[in-house]
Amino acid sequence: MTLEQVIAQLWMLPELLLSVVLGFVIGLERKMRSKEAGIRTHTIVCFGAALMTILSKNIGNGDPGRIAAQIVTGVGFLGAGMIVYNQHEVKGLTTAAGVWATAGIGMVCGAELFLVAIVATVLMIAVQFLLHTNFRVFRTKRTYSVKIEFSRTGDENLRIKEIFGTDRFNHLVLKREGDQVLYSATLTTDNEFSSSELNKIISENPFIFSIERCDND
Repeated sequence: MTLEQVIAQLWMLPELLLSVVLGFVIGLERKMRSKEAGIRTHTIVCFGAALMTILSKNIGNGDPGRIAAQIVTGVGFLGAGMIVYNQHEVKGLTTAAGVWATAGIGMVCGAELFLVAIVATVLMIAVQFLLHTNFRVFRTKRTYSVKIEFSRTGDENLRIKEIFGTDRFNHLVLKREGDQVLYSATLTTDNEFSSSELNKIISENPFIFSIERCDND
């Protein structure tokens, strides 16, 4: 190895060092929020993407973008392993997207676009911080399913809709017990009711026989 080759390779070290620093910063923000992928994962992904990009640029003859193009696909498979579907809820999607974006920042470092890499990191952390604030507009709307059994002689159904803040029943079943018709209804509400609040609703409305929370049904 000649002196010129050594000097040329030394000039590539800032790209790797910057990728490690930016990956560490992104991972630190994730670790502070107790996410599955933290400092080590983001640092290694960012460093690896920068390393592969440098290799792709300096591989010699052939398409210089061939190796770099596979980084996106490879990290996509890595992110897919972080996504879990459980009880009608998708978890890990933001973490997977963050790892994918971190690989992009590593590629930008490897392409010697240092300013773009730094600005992209700042924007990524800023967006994560902003979307985790307690502003109402950024909160994910959550609904609760309630199954309720009641008797109806007048406008009791309207009273139930008023109590739970809904305008319709999702599912309604009628059954006869002796001379009485019982209604079994399922509704969706934006309000979360504690057990004491549900007990109070039953005690104040004698036409209601039972209330069941079934959020994960």
